[in-house]
Amino acid sequence: MNKLDKKIVTFLDPEKIEPAAKQQLFNMAELPFVFKHIAVMPDCHLGKGATVGSVIATKGAIIPAAVGVDIGCGMIAVKTKFFANDLPDSLEKTRTGIERRIPLGAGAFNKKLTTSAQKRVAQLKASGRDYQAVDRRWTEALGSLGSGNHFIEICLDESHQVWVVLHSGSRGIGNKLAMKHIKTAQKLMDHNRVQLKDRDLAYLAEGQREFSDYITDLLWAQNFALLNREEMMDRVMTELSNLFYKEDGHQAEIELERINCHHNFTQRENHFDENVWVTRKGAIQMKHGQKGIIPGSMGTRSYVVSGLENQMAYHSAPHGAGRRFSRGEARRRFTMDDFRKAMAGIECRHSAKLIDELPMAYKDIDEVMENSKDLVKVEHTLRQLVNVKGD
Repeated sequence: MNKLDKKIVTFLDPEKIEPAAKQQLFNMAELPFVFKHIAVMPDCHLGKGATVGSVIATKGAIIPAAVGVDIGCGMIAVKTKFFANDLPDSLEKTRTGIERRIPLGAGAFNKKLTTSAQKRVAQLKASGRDYQAVDRRWTEALGSLGSGNHFIEICLDESHQVWVVLHSGSRGIGNKLAMKHIKTAQKLMDHNRVQLKDRDLAYLAEGQREFSDYITDLLWAQNFALLNREEMMDRVMTELSNLFYKEDGHQAEIELERINCHHNFTQRENHFDENVWVTRKGAIQMKHGQKGIIPGSMGTRSYVVSGLENQMAYHSAPHGAGRRFSRGEARRRFTMDDFRKAMAGIECRHSAKLIDELPMAYKDIDEVMENSKDLVKVEHTLRQLVNVKGD
């Protein structure tokens, strides 16, 4: 643990934080409602408004842009009862089977909802809010992966046991709700003539109607994100049922353990004997013994971890490797030859659209985990056999 200043605690060498991200942290720390200090995770990098890999405890206000536009984005992992020697020599059919069951990419939707997706949609509709007015296709998006760094992977742990790991969030509806509230916060700052060093630090004050509206939508979007991951994981389990039993319907027999965690979210928590709002932007909650997933990039290891409840980190840990290069810079630096070499031995779709996601575009996940020793205990180390991504 290090200190960048009295209100910024880092879990990496402060000199390794890029200057622009450092400035973001200073800008955030100056806000009067920030509680005690900002905790900076080992995978931190420049974000929009707030640094990705930052944990921000606040009293009396929340910054919508600090939560981000993919509200509730996170991970889900399932430990199966199968081992490497149960798998066929080629997993291409399994990969394409997953790709058929789950819509991939930014504009992809379900043509028809599964029975389980219908039940989850009904659960979300029971909130009483009409989100069709925000995004008329949100119901069709439940059970879809999206693009960018979202993925589905089949992995082996150190005992060669088969795991499935999935990364996704609240899709278009979460983005639209986030943008709506970010703009509301910015208008309030303008109306009240609040001067900010960064417009994306616009905040909503507790007690205002706008604050309550944001929390309502935020919690709903976080629930959508969690149910979206559950739905997709159920479909992957159906595909594995087809692989191992040559028919659907054996999902319950496959699973031994399921872990689901957000890494872009806000919730009320008690820290240093005070109730505060904790915003984790690119960070997971890690109370004592709590299970979570810290993924690397496509082609590198991922980790199943349990929490050490580090007080100075607000019981948090990093959410992944964190970007080393922007998407544009990665495309300028790397080629399809680099992609093929990096992904050798992993069943995946080879597409030039995925160059900005290759492992070299991300930080060294092993260095991130080394810096996380005071935050988590590693339970399992996973290596990929199959990687599924949307363009």
